[in-house]
Amino acid sequence: MGNTVFMKKESTPTDYRTFDFYVLLFFLLSVFGWLWETGLYLITSHKFANRGVNKGPYLPIYGVGGILLWFLLKSLHRRPAATFVLSAGLCSALEYATSAVLEWKWHIRWWDYSDRLLNLNGRICLLSAVAFGLGGTALNCRLIPQYMKLYHKVPKKWRIAVCVLFLLVFAADITYCSMHPNTGNGITE
Repeated sequence: MGNTVFMKKESTPTDYRTFDFYVLLFFLLSVFGWLWETGLYLITSHKFANRGVNKGPYLPIYGVGGILLWFLLKSLHRRPAATFVLSAGLCSALEYATSAVLEWKWHIRWWDYSDRLLNLNGRICLLSAVAFGLGGTALNCRLIPQYMKLYHKVPKKWRIAVCVLFLLVFAADITYCSMHPNTGNGITE
């Protein structure tokens, strides 16, 4: 009974809450989202297009969505079925809201699923919900635990330096794109 006091506490994925952890995760997921969407567009249209509102190679909706999933679903990281259903619903809600806000602000649609099965106002559809469910499950149950291991191998001063650099570039890009969003063939047309 007295020995339990000296037992080492098992590390869990909920132990990591530093600012640079989330900034780096945000950019990692945002770049992955850009690669995913740009790759899909390249395969389906045989053309390159810098997808998204920003000029840089990132889609912030993926970073926001991934961090949102981690905050809300991290306790379910060992329950893939629940993670799948909740990821599909949460990401679809985020995608719908983002589409509505972008269209309200600039009167432009960056995506339209009107021709897809079970779409809602062309903003979300069944296929994207399933993809979000699969992606959220992979992220929450596999990728973030792996990311945590790699994160701690990088010295803190390097993590902070990379965060500052990414945030400065991102702030400049958002400032510019708030007045001149990325539009055109393959993006909004």
